[in-house]
Amino acid sequence: MLTTALEPLLKQALERRKPLLERLRAEDTDCYRLFHGVGEGLPGLTIDRYAGLVLVQTFRESLAAAEITELESLLKKTLAYPFALAYNHRGKTATESFSHWHTPAPDALGDFYCREGGVKYFIKARHRGIDPWLFLDLRAGRRFIRQTSKGLSVLNLFAYTCGAGVCAAAGGAEEVWNVDFASSSLEVGRRNAELNGIPESRFRLVNEDCLTVVRQLAGLPVAGRYGQKRKYTRFEPKAFDLIFIDPPAWAKGGLGAVDVVRDYPSLFKPAVLAAKPGGRVIAANHVASVDYAAWTDTLKRCASKAGRPVKSIEQIIPDEDFPSFDGKPPLKIAVCGL
Repeated sequence: MLTTALEPLLKQALERRKPLLERLRAEDTDCYRLFHGVGEGLPGLTIDRYAGLVLVQTFRESLAAAEITELESLLKKTLAYPFALAYNHRGKTATESFSHWHTPAPDALGDFYCREGGVKYFIKARHRGIDPWLFLDLRAGRRFIRQTSKGLSVLNLFAYTCGAGVCAAAGGAEEVWNVDFASSSLEVGRRNAELNGIPESRFRLVNEDCLTVVRQLAGLPVAGRYGQKRKYTRFEPKAFDLIFIDPPAWAKGGLGAVDVVRDYPSLFKPAVLAAKPGGRVIAANHVASVDYAAWTDTLKRCASKAGRPVKSIEQIIPDEDFPSFDGKPPLKIAVCGL
């Protein structure tokens, strides 16, 4: 049974996290990964804490009802705090996932909020999408943004629920633009900003294709796929102190497909051109097969060809609740100084 295999691995994972959890408590953070299956012995299984919600997710085989009950009993025996448990199976499509989802107790389906570095974020176990509203592996990147954004103008591309934008504003950014094509995600971002007392005057939501927006800000032409004309919101060129790019691995947009494996430069070039001299572009890449050194070499070449060479580059490593024992974390974050 699952719990027989999981129990000793979970104990090891929690023991390994003790120093990290002490640091997270000290910085007022109550959301983190309790078990990272691919690195800790059970690929396809993750267990995350978001304050009073524990979210279990499977990415390969779904769990049977009896396994979910046993897993909940194990977690109640192991964890030293009360929680509501939700289980979501992450199939290849949203429809497949919905059809396999177990119905949790009603207390797991309400609104929760968690804290990260003292910043509050809304969380729901079930919503219109299948991704959690806050990606925990990006915590180290958000921490960097929160600590370095005071007085800056920030452009948050592929903003989703505006996690990076909220932490930038909470860190003292003077102006934050959050760009995403999904209005429902931006609405969660608006609620996150409101939850943290961030005024609308410093926190702009732009419901538009990211490439369409950043190319205009960079002063580059905008055209639809195959040269088609399309309607879009018009923006004048504008430069930002800090630009954060967190694209999906692959997605279709008004200017074609976003492909972070084969064509990250199509995203990086306009971001570089929209950054102020002396500014920074923080680029994220979630694809495990992408090599960090090869990827950052591509970023450097792209910036040089655009006439804005990268003067410094710093890697941000995910926190220890996302262990990568080969030293090659799937999530790669590069802070590029221009």
